[in-house]
Amino acid sequence: MFNDIGALELVTLVVLAVLVFGPDKLPKVIQDVTRTIRKIREFSDSAKQDIRQELGPEFKDFEFEDLNPKTFLRKQLDNDELGLKEIRNGFDLKKEMAEVADAVHSRDAESSASGSSGSAGSGSGRVDMSKKPGPSEKPAADVRPPFDADAT
Repeated sequence: MFNDIGALELVTLVVLAVLVFGPDKLPKVIQDVTRTIRKIREFSDSAKQDIRQELGPEFKDFEFEDLNPKTFLRKQLDNDELGLKEIRNGFDLKKEMAEVADAVHSRDAESSASGSSGSAGSGSGRVDMSKKPGPSEKPAADVRPPFDADAT
């Protein structure tokens, strides 16, 4: 509950409580606050129990924490029925990046070694994905991309 309150803030709150309520009334105020918190927790637990009973046996494993969107998504993504674990485990990002880097470096080495002696696709069957403007192509300065009102 108080995970983000540090020691300095806690000491400040205690000193402030002593100054506001006084040392003689402070124990009574603390008892009243703890009693109120305990009643609120009991009320909340009984309301949760009533809701579970009203939902019936098909919602026996329903947890109110699942209503939090982050918890719900985490639970659904960890579900084995979708097969996402196999996809996640089968995808090695470092290996993929190394393959892409090797392909780019080998493409640069091939194009620098061959010079302008042939087309880009004739060597190893790989496609050159870099976009290079042709000599006759000039970028249009005043041409705007089409506006899509539904996309915004």
